[in-house]
Amino acid sequence: MITSTLTFPGDLFADFDELHRQFERVLAQRASPNSSIRAVARGTFPSVNVGSTAEAVEIYAFAPGVDPKSLDVSVDKGLLTISGERKTALDEAATSEKRSVYARERPSGAFRRVVALPEDADPSRVEAHYRNGILTIRVEKREASRPRRIAVADAN
Repeated sequence: MITSTLTFPGDLFADFDELHRQFERVLAQRASPNSSIRAVARGTFPSVNVGSTAEAVEIYAFAPGVDPKSLDVSVDKGLLTISGERKTALDEAATSEKRSVYARERPSGAFRRVVALPEDADPSRVEAHYRNGILTIRVEKREASRPRRIAVADAN
């Protein structure tokens, strides 16, 4: 019997979607002159904003749909690590019945992000809060590195 050349093994749409993702990863690895040194590949989860004030370093991780109980925030050797897992209804339904997915733009599953902290950050003074899909982490700066006003005495 001759096999047909019109049938494809597996799921053709899922294969094309995977090929598209791989192609985007390859292009994302090539640095463009306009890209930021802190730029990350598309699809990195969670997206983070990092900034600082005179008193603290502030990290905002955008993680909608994550159960706060699954989040783990730790600091070790100047690195702040955010890890956890985001589950979707699609993942749970896939285990109960056979289902084909043609496109998946919302990341799910286990994740881990690492942020390098500046030297003046105090790893013993970290606070983390999760609200409305945003994980806010505040790392206080060491007292010695904070700006302070010095009074000038009159020498007369």
